[in-house]
Amino acid sequence: MRIDELPTPCYVVDEALIEKNLKILRGVMDRTGCRILLAQKAFSMYALYPLIGQYLSGTAASGLYEARLGREEMGKENHIFSPAYRDDEIDEIVSLCDHIIFNSFSQLEKFKDKVLKAGKSVGLRINPEFSTQEGHAIYDPCAPGSRLGVTLSNFKPELLDGVSGLHFHTLCEQDSDALISTVEVVEEKFGPWLSQMEWLNFGGGHHITRPGYHIEALEDCIKRIQDKYGVTVYLEPGEAIALNAGFLITTVLDTLKNGIDIAILDTSAACHMPDVLEMPYRPPLLNSGEPHEKKYTYRLGGPTCLAGDIIGDYSFDEPLKVGDRLTFGDMAIYSMVKNNTFNGMPLPSIALRDKNGDCKIVRSFGYDDFKTRLS
Repeated sequence: MRIDELPTPCYVVDEALIEKNLKILRGVMDRTGCRILLAQKAFSMYALYPLIGQYLSGTAASGLYEARLGREEMGKENHIFSPAYRDDEIDEIVSLCDHIIFNSFSQLEKFKDKVLKAGKSVGLRINPEFSTQEGHAIYDPCAPGSRLGVTLSNFKPELLDGVSGLHFHTLCEQDSDALISTVEVVEEKFGPWLSQMEWLNFGGGHHITRPGYHIEALEDCIKRIQDKYGVTVYLEPGEAIALNAGFLITTVLDTLKNGIDIAILDTSAACHMPDVLEMPYRPPLLNSGEPHEKKYTYRLGGPTCLAGDIIGDYSFDEPLKVGDRLTFGDMAIYSMVKNNTFNGMPLPSIALRDKNGDCKIVRSFGYDDFKTRLS
């Protein structure tokens, strides 16, 4: 079917746009020798894992279920980091993953021998205590009091035996200048131990496929570190794989006035695009303008009872009417992986648009998907 025939609400992921991003990332790998992983926490549409696996080195997981998904659906390198591992899950995690990265020396001491006995690689997450973000404290792993990574004051070199790699993740939707500054601090604080490592993981948050991203500077940084310390550099972006490659199609259910014009949609910020409220941010909407840029401005909101279930204010050339279809952009990342059924809201269908523009629904959801989560 064509995109205008899809039911709403519906996530649509464009295969050609995904592949465009993958080619950019593959170019970085080919020119530097680094290895890039899909961070599944941002994008876990495994229908596309065979395609992603043609370009990237594997997957990065945040827990057991993502580790299983990466192993089952892509079957390449499978890395995992968690702030703490459960005793009743660690054996399965070790069986599924190639690199197991620990968040503390206590977790390292507890599980290291099990990982080494299985012939897997042991990693340790470090915290350079160097914040480069502005306005997104919730996404800053280097914020004061962070639970993520070992700081230099808590670093114990005498316990590094068996550790083959270090991992840091400090960025969020940033360019290579933030990475370069961070790497300099990592070298300053942890440089004495880098040469004894086999790999160094730069984490995620790299907006490599965003227009204007300074790829050459990224590549220079990767090559310098690899040459200087004899390590393999890993990157594990999530957003960069599916950036600007997905859409959320919705329908206007009603319009009303309360000092401003309001439109109620059949999609919810709280349920279907929670980062809109969590970041917060105003998602792009095709064929719309900033408030009052065009003739008719509306506040777009969802159908839940949450008063703050507001997507944002947008302007249009014509008045909105019941039945109009609106298409939000950049909805592949941190949308499907975070959606929920608050208020009994149905989950949007998931569709894939192929290179010919034809759409196929790969997953639909119904009442049972809501009910079976509750008891």
